Parts: sequence; structure tokens; C-alpha cells
Amino acid sequence: MAIHKKAVSVAIGAAALASAAVLAPTQAMAQGYPTRPVTMIVPFAAGGPTDVVARSLAEAMRKSLGQTVVVENVGGAGGTIGTARVAKAPNDGYTVLLMHIGFSTAPALYRKLSYDQAHDFQPVGLTVDVPMTLIARENFPAANIKEFLTYVKANAGKLSMANAGIGSASHLCGLMFMSTIGSEFQTIPYKGTAPAMNDLLGKQVDFMCDQTTNTTGQIKAGKVKAYAVTSKTRVPSLPDLPTLDESGLKDFSVGIWHGLWAPKGTSPEIVAKLQASLQAGLDDPAFKQRMTELGAIVLNDKATPAALDTLVKSETAKWGAVIKKAGVYAD
Repeated sequence: MAIHKKAVSVAIGAAALASAAVLAPTQAMAQGYPTRPVTMIVPFAAGGPTDVVARSLAEAMRKSLGQTVVVENVGGAGGTIGTARVAKAPNDGYTVLLMHIGFSTAPALYRKLSYDQAHDFQPVGLTVDVPMTLIARENFPAANIKEFLTYVKANAGKLSMANAGIGSASHLCGLMFMSTIGSEFQTIPYKGTAPAMNDLLGKQVDFMCDQTTNTTGQIKAGKVKAYAVTSKTRVPSLPDLPTLDESGLKDFSVGIWHGLWAPKGTSPEIVAKLQASLQAGLDDPAFKQRMTELGAIVLNDKATPAALDTLVKSETAKWGAVIKKAGVYAD
């Protein structure tokens, strides 16, 4: 019996040593992290609203990480191609994903995804919430939001509404708008926000709903007509625009939140460093000033894995119901 106990003890000791040998390089890597640039994947085209947030955040995070944060645009399929890239990336902390609300809507919009939204990612934290604006071509006949709502309801079948593609923020806002007012329009999907905005500026389409990070400059330059914002309260950078809620569409609220993820299996130590850098970036005065100018709300009190995980679960359920009701799917 004594020999048996000794054998068991030796076996346990050997297993512990083996486990320590496996963990030691991982812990050492985490302690030294980062030793090279970190790539932030943005699953949309350069110059779009999410890209604007990412580039400002990357610079702010660089200061605390001590390494460059390189923004790489991997667009296509409503953000799912770039998202899949991160799901399959090494979980060493050198590839992260900056994605918006589309992270929660993709499971309902796409019949087949090459990643598992619920299991392939490690949340790091929320970053910003961006209100949407309801804008139209510069020569649209309505002078204010009251006239706009009256006009679009009376001419629903004749008007065109642009969006940046299925699953984009502008597409989701448009779905919510059509559902709320009980009308349908000709929806024109584009391969990104830039071409959609170009056609709106060229008066090729009638109106669209898009993030303040993409529309504020055009609104202030008078190149488009702006009617309302989708947030619960007015946006400080666009104080003259009423909310849709105060304009008669009660409880209409669409905010395009953005979050930061790492691949599943990223060590807790590296996630903690990323989260600390994210927090420092959101608190950076230059970043906060830039986001304020663009109408974005910095979520520095929600820059945690738990806050992002909780929001993703609730938003997946909420938008899943909206998308199912609208009967919109992508292959």
C-alpha cells in the first residue's frame, strides 16, 4: 500500500511539473506583452464610421500599450469576413476586433457564419456609442422633421433609402425606421458607407440613416439636409436636431455601440492588459474630444468584458426579433 501511495504521489508530481512547463511560456509571454505591434481588425472599409472610431482609439491605446496599434480594414459581407478573421487568429493578444452592433445581428441575418459569435471571442470591453442621424439629399422638399415624416409616409413607394449593405448600421436603422412608421421604401444597398453617401450627395437617392461619425461633417457643411437624431437625448455637437422620440416616434432609439474583442482562449493576463489600455484610451482627452466633435458617446464606465458580454446577449435577442419580423436574410 505504501508503494502504491508513493507511485500516485510521483505521478501527481510529474503531472504538475508538466502542467507548469506548459504554463510557464504562456505566463512569460503575458508578462512581456506586447513586444510588437497589435493589429486591430475593422471589418468595414476604410473611411467609414467604424474606421473613424478605430483609428482614433488605436492612437489613444498606443500610449498605454507602448506599442503601435495598426488598424487593418477587412471589409465585406456586413462585417462577417473581418470578424471571422479574428475568430481564427492566434489567441496571443496581437489581433483584436473592433466591431459594432453588427456583432449581435449577424447570427439572425446570416444563415451560415464561419464563426460562432457566442463561443469564438473573448470580450474586452465597450468603447463608444454612436447615435444615428436621419438625413436626405440637399434638395429634399421637407423643411423639418414633421414635414419629412408626412412626406415620406405619403410617398413611401416612390422614395429610395440608401444603406451601406445588409447588416450595416445604416441598414439596421432603416429597418427600425420603416417598422416604426409602418411604411416601406426602395432600399438601395451599397458596398460601404462612402458610396452610399456619395450617391446621396449626388442626389441619386433620397435619404438614409447613418452614424454621426460619418454625417456630422456633411451636415455642418450644408451638403445634406438633416432632420433628427436617433438617440434618447439631443446630440451636443448637433444641438438643433430633435430626437425622433420627441418628434412623435415614441421610444425610437438606435445607438450603434462598438466593442473590442480578442480571440477565445486569450490569456486572462493579456485580456487584462488590453482592457487596461482600452480604459486608458477612452479616458484620453484627445480621444474624448474627437468623439465629442463627432457626436459619439464614450463608454468609459463600461469598458469591461462583463459589460460587453451582457450587452451582446441582450442585443442579440432584441435585434433577432426585429430581423425575423422584417424577413431579411443574407446568404
